[in-house]
Amino acid sequence: MIVRFEELQLKDRYKIMSRSIIPRPIAWIVTEGKGVNVAPFSYFTGLSSEPPTLVVSIGHKKEGSPKDTLANILATKKCTICSVTPQQLKQMHQSSQSLEYGQSEAKEFGIHTKQVVEDYPPMIVGSPTALFCTLYQTIDLKDSKTIPLILKIEEAYLEETLMAEGFDIDFVAVGRIGKEYCICDKKIVP
Repeated sequence: MIVRFEELQLKDRYKIMSRSIIPRPIAWIVTEGKGVNVAPFSYFTGLSSEPPTLVVSIGHKKEGSPKDTLANILATKKCTICSVTPQQLKQMHQSSQSLEYGQSEAKEFGIHTKQVVEDYPPMIVGSPTALFCTLYQTIDLKDSKTIPLILKIEEAYLEETLMAEGFDIDFVAVGRIGKEYCICDKKIVP
């Protein structure tokens, strides 16, 4: 069956995309505004190694205002993106709740953070990797309710105990398939 996306409702487009582009890694993004904001996003992926960039699409709240993460990145031009482990799944899911602007998910849900790189938001304690990023470019998707941000990776935190040869990082990550989460722990060598 062939379906034309222009004929589909938004929810049906989302269903097809979120079940076809899988697994989607989760960017647990830490920003600073009125406080420390922590929120997960699964419309996220690497874009290029030169310049070292990634893209994340961030939407708006139900009433139409920008999500806190988007507002903070646009204001400060910085964020810290942390990987998520299975042990962090519950807190990561809790941090997806919409809170009042300035109310910190870190405080609300007991998500511990630590300052690692000066002039960047803190990283989440227990995350095996953290990418310290600056806003590189916004993309204007005409008629979209999401704003894709291209973020440039300036520095990275890598938990040394998880590194094999060179920079081969090996850890069990959490991703998303549709509305469900998945544990990415099986590696297959062809």
